[in-house]
Amino acid sequence: MKKTSDSSFLTTRWTRVCLAKCDSDDGRAAMAELCDAYYEPVLAWLRCELRQADAARDMAHAFFANLLRGGGFDSADRERGRFRAYLLGSLKHFLLNQRATARARKRGGDQEHVSLEDETLLVADSRQLTPDAEFDRQWALTVLGHALQALKAECEEDGRGSFFEKAKPWLTGEGEYGDQSLLAAESGMTVPAFKMAIQRLKQRFRQCVKAEISSTLENQAMVEAEMKSLFHALT
Repeated sequence: MKKTSDSSFLTTRWTRVCLAKCDSDDGRAAMAELCDAYYEPVLAWLRCELRQADAARDMAHAFFANLLRGGGFDSADRERGRFRAYLLGSLKHFLLNQRATARARKRGGDQEHVSLEDETLLVADSRQLTPDAEFDRQWALTVLGHALQALKAECEEDGRGSFFEKAKPWLTGEGEYGDQSLLAAESGMTVPAFKMAIQRLKQRFRQCVKAEISSTLENQAMVEAEMKSLFHALT
């Protein structure tokens, strides 16, 4: 299988963050790319924090709209290392400001009517994940999704798109014992050859995950620790 070089991941997320600070077409495109790539972790955190799906979606849209207007990333510091931690911190700061604004308006400082459901939050169910844990879980799923898409594109480029679709359940943990004989026959392979191909694809998937994680870190010495942290978030 042809392996994708590091350049196939374009640039690191931190590089895109730095570009997103620029008031230019490229800067706005970089900001939009980051917003699209990490919408789900932000929404997941807000769902846990606000406990109301509609309020979470509205707040997520407001958060990203604020970023797109140039209201974020100016203070992003690559030396802090993790883009994941920076984005979560920005989100918490944004929600804190929104709540402060809502309280000020309720005191009469501003007569404009604003409805924020977080003023009537439900008591969190102790059996559910905390907002931070849910953010990390969804972030991990997002990273895996990005890596899976990169691997799919790589296989399609090599003319192995059909094999990728057959092998995908073993990458995502959905494969069932006994299916491999049929799929091996459909692929024109022996069962041992099919199993070996699956194993190699798993190894390449791990490399793609590692590359995706690496793109969110400035300090590459943190990659293994970040991988362990994200896989822990899934379990």
